[in-house]
Amino acid sequence: MSAHAVHAIRVQGLEKSYLDLPVLRGVDFEVERGSIFALLGSNGAGKTTLVKILSTLLKADAGTATICGFDVDTQSGDVRASISLTGQFAAVDEILSGRENLMLVAKLRHLPDPAKIADDLLTRFSLTDAGRRRTSTYSGGMRRRLDIAMSLIGDPPVIFLDEPTTGLDPEARIEVWEAVEDLAQRGTTVLLTTQYLDEAEHLADRIAILHEGRLLVNGTLAELRQLLPRAEVEYVEKQPTLEDVFLTLTTGER
Repeated sequence: MSAHAVHAIRVQGLEKSYLDLPVLRGVDFEVERGSIFALLGSNGAGKTTLVKILSTLLKADAGTATICGFDVDTQSGDVRASISLTGQFAAVDEILSGRENLMLVAKLRHLPDPAKIADDLLTRFSLTDAGRRRTSTYSGGMRRRLDIAMSLIGDPPVIFLDEPTTGLDPEARIEVWEAVEDLAQRGTTVLLTTQYLDEAEHLADRIAILHEGRLLVNGTLAELRQLLPRAEVEYVEKQPTLEDVFLTLTTGER
């Protein structure tokens, strides 16, 4: 099996500067198909810039990136057909109902039977009862779930979720987490950017920590925990948390 067949996303040596300010300083990583990859970093670490490059909205200064084997620079049309991007703020039309929002996107993508597509997604995201209500009446978690549902129309193999739970209350965050886990179980590859450590810890198969434009680490939660010495208190072993790892790597403190 070729590397392209295994990896939905491959990034090699990506660099990006704004004027004289380097934002990405040589980023490398790969994301396996059907997995959840969390890009963890503080505000200004370069997460959104990286997602914009991968989704063809921005050109890198150096390096290469492929999505499903397509080069983001030279095959941008194929890349856009392979991905969907959901940002920090739900992109739903508040005047329309949830069902009408979904049908509108299906029609814009020239897909057959928009009504069935809408109804299937409403069921999948537990929005059937709210489907005929205006989205202006939806809670934050319902809007974000609808937003993710809209981004899945056309079955893109790769979805970027850029800070998907920013501003949501704990209950709504868990609703979104369940929706994201369902995506991966159905074979969608998810690249998730977040500044919430518990989100990465809960959802991701692999976690990369981006700090000042560089990837400090990339591994499973268990691998990241191995980076710090285990603390023993009264013979009770304490595993380092992801927060311990993050703070040690980005600030040198613990």
